[in-house]
Amino acid sequence: MTKPFLHSVTSVLTGALIAQLIPIFGTLALARFFAPSSFGIFSVWLGGVLFLAVILSGRFEASLATERDGSPRRLAVAMTLLTIFLATPVALTILLLVVSFGLLDHLNFPILLIILIVPAASLVAATQTLQNWASADGRYAQLSYMRIIQSSFSTITQIIFGVLSFDVIGLAFGYFLGALVGLIFAWYLEPIKRFDFGAPWLNLHRFWHEKKRFPMLSLPADSINVAAAQLPVLLVAARFGADSAGLLAMALRMLGAPMSLLSASVLDVFKRHAGQAYLDRSECRSEFLHAFLILASISLVAGISLAVGIKPFFVFAFGDAWLGAGAMALWLLPRFIIGFVASPMSYMTYIAGKQHLDLMWQLALLAMTFFTLSFASSIQITLVSYGFGYSALYLVYLVMSYRFSLGKIS
Repeated sequence: MTKPFLHSVTSVLTGALIAQLIPIFGTLALARFFAPSSFGIFSVWLGGVLFLAVILSGRFEASLATERDGSPRRLAVAMTLLTIFLATPVALTILLLVVSFGLLDHLNFPILLIILIVPAASLVAATQTLQNWASADGRYAQLSYMRIIQSSFSTITQIIFGVLSFDVIGLAFGYFLGALVGLIFAWYLEPIKRFDFGAPWLNLHRFWHEKKRFPMLSLPADSINVAAAQLPVLLVAARFGADSAGLLAMALRMLGAPMSLLSASVLDVFKRHAGQAYLDRSECRSEFLHAFLILASISLVAGISLAVGIKPFFVFAFGDAWLGAGAMALWLLPRFIIGFVASPMSYMTYIAGKQHLDLMWQLALLAMTFFTLSFASSIQITLVSYGFGYSALYLVYLVMSYRFSLGKIS
């Protein structure tokens, strides 16, 4: 199993690296056109989009790797897309009511940003569903193409809007257009005729009943996770100002995006191998250890390299105005290095049906995030405390995931 696993990881990783290099180099240009405050506002908006995308899908896309190959998985894909289709107009109606009553006035968001939230979230939810399908089927080349197209178009359009002197709206609309093109391309690779809708309403009811643990437990858990991921920028903006929030947003973008995409490459392969093994053997310990060793090896090299070079990189790439972002990235490095290993392994909660324990962990994460970011006197102490608290919880998550991989053996 090791050679096929490594070969698959290498295939996904190659596409992931290409997909990630595009926005990394694009960010070098974007930093010249957009101020830190614009990045801060965009990050808050993007957090809302990603949070809503999780809700619209009911988190059903996370169940795809636990389905058998062929017709059962195609049916699950169709029902997940139908769920998104039904949830989108409901979310749009609620948003319009919120706007009409002026409940978002205190955010000082341009109205166009508010209007784009639901459509962008719908595109993200549908695209993630199709990407999860490709991953669960082991179609890693197609998965890479989807990601490269989406990241390329988002970055290019954001740069164009920057050249045309658009402000934060350019960042948001560029992201929206990238998500739209990414969905169209993913749809082209997986045309509608392959989906098994069958008797839509009967199958939808049956699907919701069989997968009820995902909206009941995984949805709140992952919604909390997304909310916790956005809290640092929100609380830093509230306590230390928009400029500090923009520096933090840049640090999270430059450190988090490549690390998360690399770990996601292993996850894309792990979820298929581990999911199928668990269906066949009721355990997947060897698949877990293979993925863990790959992630741990990469994280060791990346951690040493980043500890030495992250601050000089920010100054060289963006200029002296972004030195603070480099310092923040260094303070948060332990959180990303440990999370690089633990986050993909946490998919075991879905495979083993332990979503209730995942929910408890996410609640602890939310509490830790709010506490560490709310009371420290300086931004350095705030972010260092947050980073180490996150790291400690990730270690707990890693131990839990290993226990789940043992299945009935444990």
